[in-house]
Amino acid sequence: MRFLFFLIFFFSTASGLAQEMYWGKPAKFITSFHFKQLNGGVILLKARFNNISDTFNFILDTGSGGISLDSTTAEVHSIKHVPSGRYIYGIAGVRKVDFSQHNSLSFPGLKVDSLDFYINNYEVLSSVYGIKIDGIIGFSFLTRYVVKVNFDSLKISIFNPGYIRYPNRGTLLRPDFKGLPIIPISIRDSRRVASNYYFDTGAGLCFLISKQLKNDSSLFLKRRKPVEIEVQGLGGRKRMQLSLLKEVKIGSYKFRKVPTYILDDQFNILSYPALGGLIGNDILRRFNLIINYPEKEIHLSPNGHFRDPFDYSYTGMTMYNIDGVIIADDIIKGSPADRCGLKNGDVIVAINNNFSADVEVYKDLLQKTGTKIQILVMREHTPVIIFLRVGRIR
Repeated sequence: MRFLFFLIFFFSTASGLAQEMYWGKPAKFITSFHFKQLNGGVILLKARFNNISDTFNFILDTGSGGISLDSTTAEVHSIKHVPSGRYIYGIAGVRKVDFSQHNSLSFPGLKVDSLDFYINNYEVLSSVYGIKIDGIIGFSFLTRYVVKVNFDSLKISIFNPGYIRYPNRGTLLRPDFKGLPIIPISIRDSRRVASNYYFDTGAGLCFLISKQLKNDSSLFLKRRKPVEIEVQGLGGRKRMQLSLLKEVKIGSYKFRKVPTYILDDQFNILSYPALGGLIGNDILRRFNLIINYPEKEIHLSPNGHFRDPFDYSYTGMTMYNIDGVIIADDIIKGSPADRCGLKNGDVIVAINNNFSADVEVYKDLLQKTGTKIQILVMREHTPVIIFLRVGRIR
């Protein structure tokens, strides 16, 4: 191992066998700062790019093999970039990307130099979260440090690599690193299936499996009725199915009735059967994390959100923030949103008399299954009141 080494000596004493352990240099604390948690548990960090005075918003993503910057952000701030000849693969497609070399990021108490950024378009992510997403921080950053993520205090602490004492409470994972951390997970519905999964803090969902795994394993109970849903990620938008799994087991921890996305992996992102899917941050946020890439270790410790209920609501639409206006779109035929009369392009003015125009707040209001929600929309310059009964995934 790169930063950790030890020598163990045993010797006899009058009271029996004693043990001394000599470890390498301890991990040295550098800094800590707060982060914002977006829908689905996604971690949003603020940092300064080079000497630009504006603060940029970055998603902390263990599912990213590098570090990247939004193309619009690069254009607005005249950040130089050149063709890389490389491609970024995401759930919704493949994109050729440019490259911006020898940059720095500054966090409170920490400046990180010699970073090379891929340039990608994150317009869809900005619209979904209702906040400008300027980039994604992944492997290039995480491989340099030990990073503690505390979802109770919404605080990140960063250490130089070295020996670190993990909490007694929790479990230590030793992922297989093939560019990204991969961990074994056991899942069960009609039967139990064990496979390997990406450990992905950038995914604002609970769990995702390959459609091929679903078909090959006859995993789901026959009574399951998956619903269609539109998701957003690298490459744009993607239609998936959404259902439930009876159990997901990570380490020694079990979660029951877990909302699970089913991906038709046309671009072979998951390399099935080597990988079955990914575990996302709507499960991982239930732990405080110690992400130790230098030693290829991740520690999970249950936090105050461990027993938070899962979101089983289903509307069949997506809301986007377009220039401060909330738009209903991607309405699935036959879904609750479709049946109540919502149409693509409707401007959502208020939900249950909440006029905040905050897409995160509106998503929270639509999470109560079985409830009738009042939605005020503008359609062709005419106000329309619609009553939507929130459905449930099963």
